[in-house]
Amino acid sequence: MDTLEKHLPSTERHPLDPFLPEGARILMLGSFPPKKERWSMDFFYPNFINDMWRIVGHIFFGNKDYFLKFPANASGNGKTGTKPSGFDKDRITEFCTGKGIALYDTACEVRRLKDNASDKFLEVVTPSDIPHLLSLIPECRAIVTTGQKATDVIAETFGCRQPAVGGMTEFTVRIPGTMPAEAVRTIRFWRMPSSSRAYPMAMEKKAEYYRAMYRHEGLLEVPQVTTTK
Repeated sequence: MDTLEKHLPSTERHPLDPFLPEGARILMLGSFPPKKERWSMDFFYPNFINDMWRIVGHIFFGNKDYFLKFPANASGNGKTGTKPSGFDKDRITEFCTGKGIALYDTACEVRRLKDNASDKFLEVVTPSDIPHLLSLIPECRAIVTTGQKATDVIAETFGCRQPAVGGMTEFTVRIPGTMPAEAVRTIRFWRMPSSSRAYPMAMEKKAEYYRAMYRHEGLLEVPQVTTTK
């Protein structure tokens, strides 16, 4: 064995199955989950100091604490003096199923070059098979990456250009196992700011980018403007 290989950290396989609800319209892709000791639930974006589910709660319910889980004796989210125990997986999965939001990551095997959750020190050993995931969600027409590492993997996988943060581009992909007439699908590729607090942007500003994406993809109703004569 090569001396360098002896000193490389061991690899990790992805601990979660893809979340692919029937009728999913968008596929949100991060890079890879943090280590389990940082999890507050057994689902995607589990780190309690990651703001993904606060961003979603803020956008869809006007309450960044909507997806927090409180002790059984607490009378509602945000009760004064009551600390949340983590995120509410059941409420999150119910929401994502209803809205048609699929979730996974762009790597199914990684090596952590440092003992932290930073993408900067994450080596992708085996990328996820994104065309296969798309074949399982035939109504999906948008991929949303939630960080630079995930964006790099998608651009490399499909040979497409990277959109700017908050922006979108398009590419076509041949979907395996489909009829010839359905084999090629045009995908909108969105690049969102990372929901990690290490990303230098306020949560409310990040939410503006996510809100625009959700609205464009038809997951968020456009407010009705009432005019008077």
